[in-house]
Amino acid sequence: MISVSTLISSCTGPQSTTSEKEDNFNYFVDQFEDMRVLRYRLPGFESLSSHQKELIYYLSEAALCGRDILWDQNFKYNLLIRKTNEAIIRSYKGDKETSDYKKFLIWAKRVFFANGIHHHYSADKMIPGITREYYESLVRECDQSLLPVINGKTIDTLLAVIVPIIFDPELYPRKIERTEGKDIIAESAVNFYDGVTEKEAEAFYNDKIDPADPRPVAVGLNTRMVKRNGKITEEIYRSGGLYGEAIDKIIYWLEKAKNVAENELQQKELEVLVDYYKTGDLKRWDDYNVLWARNIEPVVDYVNGFIEVYEDPAGMKATWEAIVNYKDPEATRRTEIITANAQWFEDNSPVQPEYKKEKVTGVAAKVINIAMLGGDCFPASPVGINLPNSDWIRKEIGSKSVTLANISSAYDAVSVVSGMLDEFAASTEEIERVKKYGSLAEDIHTDLHECIGHASGKLAEGTDPNALREHQSALEEARAELFALYYIMDDKLIELGLLPEKEAAKAAYDNYIRNGMLTQLVRIKPGKQIEQAHMRARALISRWAYENGKNDNVIEIFSKDGKTFVKINDYEKLRILFGNLLKEVQRIKSEGDYGAGKALIEAYGVKVDPVLHNELLARYEKLKLAPYTGFLNPRLVPVYDDKGEITDVKVEYEDDFLWQMLYYGTNYSFLPAVLN
Repeated sequence: MISVSTLISSCTGPQSTTSEKEDNFNYFVDQFEDMRVLRYRLPGFESLSSHQKELIYYLSEAALCGRDILWDQNFKYNLLIRKTNEAIIRSYKGDKETSDYKKFLIWAKRVFFANGIHHHYSADKMIPGITREYYESLVRECDQSLLPVINGKTIDTLLAVIVPIIFDPELYPRKIERTEGKDIIAESAVNFYDGVTEKEAEAFYNDKIDPADPRPVAVGLNTRMVKRNGKITEEIYRSGGLYGEAIDKIIYWLEKAKNVAENELQQKELEVLVDYYKTGDLKRWDDYNVLWARNIEPVVDYVNGFIEVYEDPAGMKATWEAIVNYKDPEATRRTEIITANAQWFEDNSPVQPEYKKEKVTGVAAKVINIAMLGGDCFPASPVGINLPNSDWIRKEIGSKSVTLANISSAYDAVSVVSGMLDEFAASTEEIERVKKYGSLAEDIHTDLHECIGHASGKLAEGTDPNALREHQSALEEARAELFALYYIMDDKLIELGLLPEKEAAKAAYDNYIRNGMLTQLVRIKPGKQIEQAHMRARALISRWAYENGKNDNVIEIFSKDGKTFVKINDYEKLRILFGNLLKEVQRIKSEGDYGAGKALIEAYGVKVDPVLHNELLARYEKLKLAPYTGFLNPRLVPVYDDKGEITDVKVEYEDDFLWQMLYYGTNYSFLPAVLN
């Protein structure tokens, strides 16, 4: 393991840190092509007890130890390419100001940001703006001892493998392939399957899923499906199995965290989580989630595991992710009000009575500050989380819903001067309304989405939770969004003191429709369609509302000075439309109506008007912004006494993205990148 001082000297210069107490905290870190990196602060961290800080430190180490897992899940050659790039950057002795080297660094940083060579949102392969020959020269001139293990083979063999993969647009062009008529498994580069077709995977799991099971495990969640000698088997993510080297490191830190847990239930849940990592038994995963969902008392909490299925084209297999957080007590009062009224929201929703929960169980919501991001939550972070995902656990036990306060604060701090609102808002009135209420409205929208949106509704008896297959993630996000949109315009929110007046709700609607119909499209390259689940959900909702509200001119698209704008003419009628769509999306989920769900997504959530798209991209280009945001983690530094025990943990705020990527690559890389 390279020491911190050695790594600093071999990287981009001395590390710079900032004290949390400094005024005028600078959130911005870096920007390269369509990606930017911000920092987030840890407000109130110094007020935590020494034991809480120690717990955060151990959980944070566990959150960093699974990084390689995600890289390998995203694409089987990612680790080989990343470690080759790291070797180049660490040992490059040439002129760093040349155009070619700068272009290489931009591509390398984009690969670090995306946790692989495929874009984290579009799923397209990111090809560097340099020649093959120049990249080969960088590899040949770097310190060969830093290159990934090549099993005695020559560097020519390494280059023969990775150079075509990097530069040939026909090789592994898309991480996730969802195009109609394609084999979404065989033609996706994501590393959940090897040698398996879509039909084979579907048949394999059909034999394992029992629709009548009232407490089904998430079949396939933590495995890689492979075909060997004509036989399909699963490789399990566990200690001693697939990703075992990294999982053992995660277990090590979770064991230390268990010893300083905040209560007995947290200690027990960590024990069960460790057992799950050791065995890979999905029943133990459910046991853990039941304990975790029940445990609402601790200030310090975490997420750690194979959880979200967005990156699996079939919607079955989960990427590894982790966050570590601590409660924001003041802001949590807001979510407590929402969850205290969860039954009222459920009872008064516009969905069919048979698909409402008779009793909303255990929706535990809070506002948190992130202390560490890991896996599929890093660098790009969510702003809200609702877990666990299992429908039967949600129904019987409940769920935890969190809003990430310090992540949202970082977004807000840099958005004030971005120019996006002035460029794309339809009127001065809309701009002023969003400036006055936009931040509050977004917070409430996120709270409603996570606290009651995902926690609402129920499946019909016998419905397979995975019936919506590749469209499951987008439709579930749409369902939670619609629940939030429907209720943010309700008088109940003013009555509860969550919003001061309807103008705040209008700001939420303004932002949502503008984003869904216009501004989110700046994230997409020309000629491409919408792929990412959250983006498909936003497009589906806003476009469906526009089309179905045409007779009443609820949403208007108009042109001014050659620019396209959208404006809402009737907010109350728009709310009714949201309610109607919510009713249908809930029915689709409750009944597992794959055909209807697919039709909705394909009609409203996928296609991009090329003329409008080109206009939006040109307007956005003038703002010199990056549409994708990720975050730099702080560094948590333990303070030891003369007995070797932790007495405090200090926070250091780094400001060099490349430095952090190389530091993580050296100190938290446990999986081999072997050229076989």
